[in-house]
Amino acid sequence: MLRRTLVMVVLAAALPAAGFAATAVATSVGPRVGFSVDPNQMVLGGHLMIGGVAPDVTFDPNLELGFGDNATVIAVNFDLHYHFDIQNSSWRPYVGAGVGANFIELDSPGPFKDASSTEVGGNIIFGAGVPTRAGSHFFTEARFGLGDIPNFKVMAGWNFNL
Repeated sequence: MLRRTLVMVVLAAALPAAGFAATAVATSVGPRVGFSVDPNQMVLGGHLMIGGVAPDVTFDPNLELGFGDNATVIAVNFDLHYHFDIQNSSWRPYVGAGVGANFIELDSPGPFKDASSTEVGGNIIFGAGVPTRAGSHFFTEARFGLGDIPNFKVMAGWNFNL
């Protein structure tokens, strides 16, 4: 049941992303890694950054897998980022917000049944990106969860231009 729901959410996310990609100025894709608090987990994932939504605004859907703290969390996030341009600096800080669906599997000890749930919540995002010598972009961000999703995440990753 969880897999079927996850596949439907990913397919539903791909349709609007394909529409945005047709009008995007810059599109990139890449991995992301970090950790979350409550639950305390290691988080791995991937993302797509679609530029051209509006001046200095990108649409950044991502998929993350968190494991640890007797739980597995699959998060599908749909974020918008506003990027600031700082003179005499290659760093581009950004702020963002988004909505996320989290599919949670709790591992219960002993004879108890494992539990699963689906939670939806919001994210407030603060981050910064910088170009690398190879032409990709490195970023790091802090995500604050609103609702029954992880309260805090610190993530880092790379964007490779398509």
